[in-house]
Amino acid sequence: MKRALIYFGLGTGISFLINFLFIDEENIGLELYYAIAFGIAWGLAYFLDNPKFSLFQKMGSSFGVMVLLVIFGALVFNLELAIPSILKFSTVFVAYYLIASFRASKTLRN
Repeated sequence: MKRALIYFGLGTGISFLINFLFIDEENIGLELYYAIAFGIAWGLAYFLDNPKFSLFQKMGSSFGVMVLLVIFGALVFNLELAIPSILKFSTVFVAYYLIASFRASKTLRN
């Protein structure tokens, strides 16, 4: 759990810094929201990268987080601005497991 929080923090921080420094966005709150979605994806993917979780649990957890991201984004911003957060989340989540699939152990934890 500690490493998953580290992945969350690093993913959020790096994503926010890249967007803040290289993309001219006027809404810092929105950029922070997208960065948090990015960080949650890395942290959750690392946390769920464990044989004790079934594929159904991994997919259900990721879907649940995407629903929460959309609800929160729609309440704070609007639905149109909330959709990119789930695109960022799902891209990172799938990329994590794609990279893990190339390893013999099928995990990035080791």
